[in-house]
Amino acid sequence: MEKYTPDENRILQTLDNYKRVKAQVEEAAIKANRNPKDVRLMCVTKTVEAQYINPVLDSGADLIGENRVQEFLGKKDQLHLNSVEKHLIGHLQSNKAKQIVGEVDMIESVDSIKLAKEISRQSQMKELESKVLVEVNVGKEDSKSGIFAEELEELLFQIAELPNIKVEGLMTIPPICEQDEARKYFSSMFRIFSDLKGKIESVDMNILSMGMSGDYEAAVLEGSNIVRVGSAIFGARKYF
Repeated sequence: MEKYTPDENRILQTLDNYKRVKAQVEEAAIKANRNPKDVRLMCVTKTVEAQYINPVLDSGADLIGENRVQEFLGKKDQLHLNSVEKHLIGHLQSNKAKQIVGEVDMIESVDSIKLAKEISRQSQMKELESKVLVEVNVGKEDSKSGIFAEELEELLFQIAELPNIKVEGLMTIPPICEQDEARKYFSSMFRIFSDLKGKIESVDMNILSMGMSGDYEAAVLEGSNIVRVGSAIFGARKYF
């Protein structure tokens, strides 16, 4: 079997991209009068091979996000994950909760009580606590998962009653639009996030995960403290 040789130019480009994005995130935080240390850069590794992820991890990246359960489980043993936080950010079906609970540090895409109950059940069986974010469909798009803002508080109260699952905040993906328009969605999400702080016992509002490759600077300006960046670091995704 022919040994696969990584593209050294791609590795160098990826490292340059990571440094540039990290600097831009820090600059946006400063522009918003925020401490840059309060905003985390997540490297989204969907469809990216371990050979191109590890150099970024070795250079200091401490948070990765994967969209698919099977893809993450298939390559996690090849990754340099010591001291790296791992999040599942893609839509999670209830029947796959068993596979991912305990494998990642956070599930960012809880959008129903059915899924929350299954995460809770699996977490009880594995004798651990799962940290989650509730995904909000801020643009009310039929094509996207996530709960509408009007239904959010009720869902949070329901999850708060479940054992072995802990809500740490919110996540959203706004409609595809220009940055100025995206800022309106991010601003709306920040208001929702802020209004919920301290409102529900055992539900924390510590994390607001919003902003991706095309709009992460706008998200930071509007209060995001995790931005999820994939193609701006690793290049255009390759689907096989």
